[in-house]
Amino acid sequence: MSRLKRTDRPYDLVLFGATGFVGTLTARYLAAHAPEGLRWAVAGRDGEALERLRGRLPGGSDPGVLRADAGDPATLRALAERARVVATTVGPYLAHGEGLVAACADTGTDYLDLTGEPEFVDLMYVRHDARARETGARLVHACGFDSVPHDLGVYFTVRQLPEGVPLTVDGFVTADAAFSGGTLASALNQFARGRRMLAAARERGRHEPRLPGRRVAAPTGAPRFAGEVGAWALPLPTIDPQVVRRSARSLQRYGPDFRYRHYAAVRHLPVALGGVAAAGGIAAAAQFPPVRRWLSDRLRPGDGPSAQRRAKSWFRVRFVGEGGGRRVLTEVAGGDPGYDETAKMLAEAALCLALDDTPPTAGQVTTATAMGDALTERLRAAGITFRVAARG
Repeated sequence: MSRLKRTDRPYDLVLFGATGFVGTLTARYLAAHAPEGLRWAVAGRDGEALERLRGRLPGGSDPGVLRADAGDPATLRALAERARVVATTVGPYLAHGEGLVAACADTGTDYLDLTGEPEFVDLMYVRHDARARETGARLVHACGFDSVPHDLGVYFTVRQLPEGVPLTVDGFVTADAAFSGGTLASALNQFARGRRMLAAARERGRHEPRLPGRRVAAPTGAPRFAGEVGAWALPLPTIDPQVVRRSARSLQRYGPDFRYRHYAAVRHLPVALGGVAAAGGIAAAAQFPPVRRWLSDRLRPGDGPSAQRRAKSWFRVRFVGEGGGRRVLTEVAGGDPGYDETAKMLAEAALCLALDDTPPTAGQVTTATAMGDALTERLRAAGITFRVAARG
């Protein structure tokens, strides 16, 4: 479980997929905020596009340029061998992600991605967690809006509550934002793979160690009016509660009996009902390949909202935590969740793994388990709010 120190590698951090929509935003963020002396590089399959990107980065930044292809294992291994930390934006990850996970697990290189695909995360645990534990690699999935605000938000909430007692936390998500072609492609792919997602989750369950003396659950809550936040609460079937559950399994601070429920918060009932109907319609349509392709063509990967639209976007996640006779309301909030803030989260998480004093972990781990306080403080300094709104 000891962390292998790779100071002999030429790069502290490599960003793979740097010329895509979110990749470009992440590269710009790193160029503007990386500390002096950071050895970093941009990587992808198109060398000319990478050179053009490097020429447009702010602040006279001059990262290295590495060529690698998600479909070429030899180039992925060469990339992993040259870096201490690799962050990737190349999705959908089920289609394009495993080669890099395998290369990082095998070479002891820390890995981060933006996946919101539960099947991918479960398969990577089954196939690569054991090897990563042997080499000291930390494999950290879901390092964007899926699932940093929720995972670290619950972690922050738990730390406001008594230790050693049963705890419950409910999360309520509100956002105003647009989405990109890559997000649409991933969502459509997940809707079409329900049985395979379930099979991957069951396989993971057979490999995960049991929790003697502790219980951790993330059940799907029922739709209800949540008076504590003044909104209709609708169960949100994202990867986030699964990530929170894994953090709770790993950290004793979540107590002997922990439960988390995850909701979208909608103030007006007609809007809530319309959202449910729209999601159900898209999920049903995604079962038919011709319709799925037609929907994907409406917004292709690499496309995304304009800077003007992103500037108007925002998110807020409120958490209600209870335990030991105490109650706390906390909030995590920021700007454009899918792109500007996601790029910030991925970049700061990569910098955290590369530079900060973090807990000794290895294998597939969550942001709360691997980076907890260090990443929370980084994101606060970068403008994302973590605050206690009320105590009782």
